[in-house]
Amino acid sequence: MLRAPLSPFSMMRLLLIAQGTLRRSSCRVSAFAPPKAAPVKRSGTTLHAGASTEEPLVTLEDGLHEDEQTIKKSRFIGLAANCVSWNAAQDFIAQVRADHPKARHVCFGFAAGVNPVQERASDDGEPTGTGGAPIVGAIKGENLSDVVCCVVRYSGGIKLGAGGLIRAYGGTARLALRVGPNKVLIPTCSVRVVASASNSGGVYQAIGKFGGSTSDECYSDSGDLTVTLTCETEFMEQLQNDIRDATKGEATFGEAT
Repeated sequence: MLRAPLSPFSMMRLLLIAQGTLRRSSCRVSAFAPPKAAPVKRSGTTLHAGASTEEPLVTLEDGLHEDEQTIKKSRFIGLAANCVSWNAAQDFIAQVRADHPKARHVCFGFAAGVNPVQERASDDGEPTGTGGAPIVGAIKGENLSDVVCCVVRYSGGIKLGAGGLIRAYGGTARLALRVGPNKVLIPTCSVRVVASASNSGGVYQAIGKFGGSTSDECYSDSGDLTVTLTCETEFMEQLQNDIRDATKGEATFGEAT
């Protein structure tokens, strides 16, 4: 059972999802009380306390990285991308599954951050520990961070055994992870902002000033804007100060999820 090659649209969609620029159409709005110091959630691109500054974090270059191999008539397809958050990784995984509806299994691994490292994995029906864990191991083995990798399996009917599956999933992940060049991650962090609709322009102008990005925007029934802002860590404090000035203190900040 062979799947059709990804269309240019599907490849672009996967890239946008992984980078967090393809946003959901709606989200649940939460109220935040103004904190004394706005809590900031550090993304996987942030160097946490205790991290070595001599060896900066590395991720995949932008784009969809894909490779495959056939083992005992089973086709294993690896697809990897740099990914800014677990939410974006989930969207990437969902899109891969949508593009491979006839695949027997779609296992995945996700790793981001340091001290602590955030990891997620799924065997998707394969024996426990034979799919997702080897993919995460491949990501870490390549010394990468902020990466999501899916390995799609079209079964050929021949059993590989636990050891064979571990080698197949881990090896295919490494093939995809090695397709393209890497890049050094720039430390970033995110914060959730709530502001009235009349002050939304000031929020977007402020994030644009620092070359940041927005995600998960939504409006409540009363017209309040809730949005996650991400920018380089060194600019976050000034960004929040600018938003307070632009909204005359009306905007409130909460931890990004």
